[in-house]
Amino acid sequence: MDSESTATALKKGTIIKSKSWDIRYGDFYSHRGMLGFIVLATDLVMEDNIIRLTPEGVGISINRIPCKTEVNNTYLKQQLAMLPGSAAMIQPDQPPALICYACTSGSILNGEQNCMEAIKAGAPNSDAMTLVTGVVDAIRTIGAKNIVVGTPYLDEVNSVELDFLIDAGFNVLDMQGLNVSDGAEMGRIDPKFIKEFAISIDRPDADCIFISCGGIRSIDVIDEIEEVVNKPVITSNQAMMWSCLRRIGITDNLKGYGRLFKRDIHLN
Repeated sequence: MDSESTATALKKGTIIKSKSWDIRYGDFYSHRGMLGFIVLATDLVMEDNIIRLTPEGVGISINRIPCKTEVNNTYLKQQLAMLPGSAAMIQPDQPPALICYACTSGSILNGEQNCMEAIKAGAPNSDAMTLVTGVVDAIRTIGAKNIVVGTPYLDEVNSVELDFLIDAGFNVLDMQGLNVSDGAEMGRIDPKFIKEFAISIDRPDADCIFISCGGIRSIDVIDEIEEVVNKPVITSNQAMMWSCLRRIGITDNLKGYGRLFKRDIHLN
């Protein structure tokens, strides 16, 4: 007999009365830990990189903040006021262990401490960090003192970053910026060009190369650059994720993203 002629469907307006179920509960996807990130609305790279650099069993929650596509000192400083509200929207019922403001230049322009206090104001039950905190963690961990730095930024941003790195205790042997002012355009810079750019600014007396900015596709070529220059290469998103993971006790060695991930230390 045709099944369609015997099937009895529920009618519109039926009051549903579910039977009792013995539900089995297990772990969240994030059974190893949860991380939260505040990302710029215009960023085309960061979210992809966070996902790629997240080991299995670690959960991520991402919120974005409004911003203009122009990357300059004036607009970067406007982001600080938006951090509390953005942090408050990141899994408030299951707070992440740590929430990170995922912008290199914004972290520097607004100040690490100011950014972390703003995050804590919105998410008091999560630890707070900034991307540039991870950069400093990474460069110190590999034991680098003398560094060269490449960025896509305008020189007004580069000048502030230079002072920050010097204050952090590093000898900056050279710093070169591409003077790109549009955040979306930064995301379109070819990784092959980033590789050539990084190699071109290297110096024999540099302990490492730091490629700054979370909005460029530098993690794609870390291993390739390291193979040519035979020294560690630190990039913004690689360093941020390494530090975030180490701070919540995750010490996985993610292959393909540079020598840094071989460092399985815990950070406080």
